Amino acid sequence: MTRNRLMTWGGGLLYAFLVAVLLTGAPRAPGGLHAAGAVLAFGLLLGVLRRSPPVALALTQLAALGVLELAPGNAPTRFVPFLVVDFVLGVTVATRSRSVRTAAVSVTVLLQVLALGLYTGPDAMLGMGVVALLAMATSVMVGLLVRERREHATALRSQEVAEAVTAERLRIARELHDMVAHSIGIIAIQAGVGGRVIETQPAEAREALRAIEATSRETLSGLRRTLVALRQADPHPGSAQAPLGPTPGLADLERLVAATADAGVRVELHWAGEQRRLPADIDLSAYRIVQEAVTNVVRHAGTGHCRVAVDYGVEELSVEVVDDGRGLSATGGPGFGGSGFGITGMRERVSLLHGRFSAGPRPEGGFRVSARLPLPEPVGAAAATAVGAGVSAGAGAGGR
Repeated sequence: MTRNRLMTWGGGLLYAFLVAVLLTGAPRAPGGLHAAGAVLAFGLLLGVLRRSPPVALALTQLAALGVLELAPGNAPTRFVPFLVVDFVLGVTVATRSRSVRTAAVSVTVLLQVLALGLYTGPDAMLGMGVVALLAMATSVMVGLLVRERREHATALRSQEVAEAVTAERLRIARELHDMVAHSIGIIAIQAGVGGRVIETQPAEAREALRAIEATSRETLSGLRRTLVALRQADPHPGSAQAPLGPTPGLADLERLVAATADAGVRVELHWAGEQRRLPADIDLSAYRIVQEAVTNVVRHAGTGHCRVAVDYGVEELSVEVVDDGRGLSATGGPGFGGSGFGITGMRERVSLLHGRFSAGPRPEGGFRVSARLPLPEPVGAAAATAVGAGVSAGAGAGGR
């Protein structure tokens, strides 16, 4: 950093020194030579221009005025260094605050008006003034456009970051809701069962307590994995990190069915289609949808039975949870917690995967949740399709 700063300001000092030598060391050289030298020396000011455009503007203005004062003759080429001044002015307008760019424009206009008045004759003043005005106006407008474009790009980046943060917060909220709501629902039911039978049926009370303990441990483990994953945003290579467990998926439905049965709701699980490995996001979302729907059956449906159907289709995965419970809550909304976030979370998951979702009471009674998630085309099938297309194309070419 210090080396770059030394090179930057060293270039500025060298620029000023070389311009001074050019103007004072060759007093009889043509004025166009002085002007060309001042323009070429501007390359030494690029570092200063990047770090401090107002300083570069001041140096180029002094050089342009020095060429007018010390260069011999009255050729219009003596005003060429002011084109460099206009360029630096545009950079200043594009990168500095309103007060700085207002002062820069005011000083530049004033100096160029004075230069035109002092160093041009009456015949050339009008033409030179129009050219100078157009050059300054062009540089200022380009600077403003560049500034506006950069501010717009910055606003878009900020919006993208905010949307990404919001999406991540929603994802975390869905994960925590789906994981905790299911476990707390089972714990609440088991605690109620234990409290009712603890005096008359101690064995069943002990079973309920064991189920509460197992569910609590599993929930704590899941929360710990989630918190560890969140804290890995700034990992250190040498820091010890707790191992992360596998992400749940449809393969864990049997365990979910067993836990739900302990809560007093028997789940009838049906599989259809060829069970195969799914993308992680689809597998997790399907599991969470079933988990949330079954949890709502336990908490709201008022029934001891529900049916879960998982269909591995060729183009989509279909998940359906049906119960024969109340169907509508006392408030007139779905018995699936119409005032909560369960249905909303399931709908958001399906929407992110560009699928179709429906949830509502059934005409024959009870409640139905259905989700259809599109599946990507298998790699083998895609390759076979491409090969088949190639063979057909080759056969058609051979026939011609």
